[in-house]
Amino acid sequence: MADSPPRPIPPYVDIRRSKRRKRTVSAYRDGERVVVLMPDRLSAAEEARWVETMLARLEKQRSRSRVSDEKLLARAHELACRHLPEVPEPASVRWVSNQNRRWGSCTPADRSIRLSTRLQSMPAWVVDYVLVHELAHLVEPAHNAHFWSLVHRYPKAERAEGYLEGVSAAASLDFEDF
Repeated sequence: MADSPPRPIPPYVDIRRSKRRKRTVSAYRDGERVVVLMPDRLSAAEEARWVETMLARLEKQRSRSRVSDEKLLARAHELACRHLPEVPEPASVRWVSNQNRRWGSCTPADRSIRLSTRLQSMPAWVVDYVLVHELAHLVEPAHNAHFWSLVHRYPKAERAEGYLEGVSAAASLDFEDF
């Protein structure tokens, strides 16, 4: 039985080929779009098969890691109790899809925290790091030494910072620190 021909590539998929990329294919969500990074040498048929594979993987990740705003708020409370007991409780923590240059943001005046939906497909320890980062802003609005001492109470802070820097660099995103 012959392989069925690959489906056409959906219009919401951006393919970025690289001569430097030799073997790996990766994908991530960029708002409503999906970006697939792949080696330059793949044929059109291989490209279409990889796009199909990566779309299926992203959907599986999304369904597995979709955390409600209520669970996100509960997680923020748990992280604050564990790592930042002096931080006032956030009034709200929610996912937002309009953050194109930040992983998260905080408004200390009303104690609200917003996380980019781009984080939803990332490991939980990375999301936790961004939550700790934003929680620290409830005490210290500036990115000064005191702020970073609070953030680095989270045991995986450096690892998560490296992960986010790598995601940004691989995707050629121009993200601010936060």
